[in-house]
Amino acid sequence: MNKISLLFVLICFSCSKKIEKDELKNINGYWEIKSVKTSDGASKQYKVNETIDYFEIKKNKGFRQKVMPQFDGKFLTNGVQEEVTIIEKNNEFYLEYKTKYGKWRETLITISDSTMELKNVDNTVYNYKRFVPFSLK
Repeated sequence: MNKISLLFVLICFSCSKKIEKDELKNINGYWEIKSVKTSDGASKQYKVNETIDYFEIKKNKGFRQKVMPQFDGKFLTNGVQEEVTIIEKNNEFYLEYKTKYGKWRETLITISDSTMELKNVDNTVYNYKRFVPFSLK
């Protein structure tokens, strides 16, 4: 490995921030997709979302539910919840989902109080932003 390649690898590793366990509390709440980037590089931006994701997790177990925000500040839902378990493995965190129809896993790439990034097994990356309720007032 030449010096330039080694430098590139070191820069890449130093730029990726390890997620700390205490940051996992930020997953709780309402999230809307801001953009999606597929493994082939295609990207889609979302300006408005009809549905958003609500996460409620305690002690690494909980659920995710699709909800539809209403103009009065309330949310409509079909009542379907996906079980979520947070797994830590090899210094990474995974969200494992389970319904009566199947199981799947997403890697938690980044999390803060206002943004979250998840990657699925197809290497599709979902960029979320914290949902801010709209008001007609």
